[in-house]
Amino acid sequence: MAEQHEGASITLRTRVEWIDTDAAGIYHNSSVLRFVEAAEAELMRELGIEGYFPVAPRVRLEVDFEAPLFFGQEVTVDLVVHRVGSSSLTFRFEVWGEQHLGAPRSRAAAGSYVTVHVEGDHSTGTRSVPWPREWSERWRRPAAYGAARE
Repeated sequence: MAEQHEGASITLRTRVEWIDTDAAGIYHNSSVLRFVEAAEAELMRELGIEGYFPVAPRVRLEVDFEAPLFFGQEVTVDLVVHRVGSSSLTFRFEVWGEQHLGAPRSRAAAGSYVTVHVEGDHSTGTRSVPWPREWSERWRRPAAYGAARE
């Protein structure tokens, strides 16, 4: 990513599977979110943060779709912790389609999203609360991780 990393980051390598595509073999836009969330999950594992997902709903999402991805194409996801707030966490991401069937590597999507730390019962209401200090400290460290999924 062109912008300097502000915190922990991860690069995840995966592949577009048939379930990610329409009948023509072109990816569904929603697949980008699945790829990015897989990178987020891997980052939390690498950082040793357990219990994050049930208490961190997404409250904002912005994506620019720039190029198609195709069945069987290798994909690289770059995810970085952009900002750690007292109860919010902002991520930035890029999803790249690697060289495929003679076409060069190209950026398929780029964007950002925000999660918020909540407590309470999701069925009756939640409220935002500060992140555990240990989690915030781990996210702020500019450590880079990498993972491959097949």
